[in-house]
Amino acid sequence: MTNNLSVPIVIPSYEPDDRLITLLNELDSKGMGPVVIVNDGSGEEYDPIFKEAEAIIKKLGGVFISYRPNQGKGHALKTAFAYIRDNMPEAIGCVTADSDGQHSPACIASLIDALKVNRDSLILGVRKFNKKEIPWKSWAGNNITIKVFSYVSGLKVSDTQTGLRGIPRKFMIELIDCKGERFEYEIQMLLECAGKYDLVEIPIETIYDSKENHQTHFNPWKDSVRIYKILLKKFFKYIFASVTSFIIDILLFTLLTHLFEANFPDTYIIISTVGARVVSATYNYLINYFVVFKSHASKRVALAKYALVAITQMALSAGIVTLIMRLFPNAIETIVKVIVDMILFFVVYSVQQRLVFGTSKKSHVTTSSKE
Repeated sequence: MTNNLSVPIVIPSYEPDDRLITLLNELDSKGMGPVVIVNDGSGEEYDPIFKEAEAIIKKLGGVFISYRPNQGKGHALKTAFAYIRDNMPEAIGCVTADSDGQHSPACIASLIDALKVNRDSLILGVRKFNKKEIPWKSWAGNNITIKVFSYVSGLKVSDTQTGLRGIPRKFMIELIDCKGERFEYEIQMLLECAGKYDLVEIPIETIYDSKENHQTHFNPWKDSVRIYKILLKKFFKYIFASVTSFIIDILLFTLLTHLFEANFPDTYIIISTVGARVVSATYNYLINYFVVFKSHASKRVALAKYALVAITQMALSAGIVTLIMRLFPNAIETIVKVIVDMILFFVVYSVQQRLVFGTSKKSHVTTSSKE
């Protein structure tokens, strides 16, 4: 049964050079395929290369798809996914690879083998980023994005921008309707994976012609804006939920301090904090569960964890504000609370993402030693 499994190799291509032909000849020599090539709106001057590429992949039982104008890598991938869905019912998924020579046939084969073993997991071919060996823009961009992605998604990924991926059929079909038409699509894919599918990392070679001559269609400004817009979308929802909760909390806190300060001079801050937080936390839990994190976790378990985090946050807020007011009695309670709660805000997002609303069972990363 295993021998009948089909894992097509998807290669989106825009303005390729001879490295595409070299890769296809190597795949042909190893009998690897089928290959689905998508010409993502390259100019007519690239037709000879694609004509040669089409002749090679036909021997591998592959298909050549072409359209104009250029639509972006994400669009090209979705075009290939739709073709596989409609025309390759035997495919258990696919492996995506770049056309610029960064992915060797051996690495592609490793991803295919891993997908056959892990048919419900997203497989990533991850590179080792040695600052001395790869272009500075690639090193800096990947490392920054990795850290931001980990914070926003709660999922630690070693290489967020790798183009070498093994995608199971079910997830591949879901991704056809996923937002993103250009390079940001690959980040969106990882965000869609979190909480739904296991993630398996396979170490691969890091191949560049040279640090000086490396060429890429990735626009460091336009594409970075698109990527971070996708990355921060969830965080902006969290900000909205938190800001509206914060407004409720601050208004109630201010009202309660005026009501209780005269009668409870030693504890009025604690009483006001507790009263305001109970109301704002209830609202915040509901909007975070259903809107921000769209959690698949048990509502009871998530509520219990959320309550524990909220109580801890409340205690820290009340304790720190009380301490500061005793050290600086002329300070304004509301201003002090705003500063303290802003600091706790960023900490609590990470805690909620990973421990409260996340489904860690399906969001872990397994690193394979196979290279």
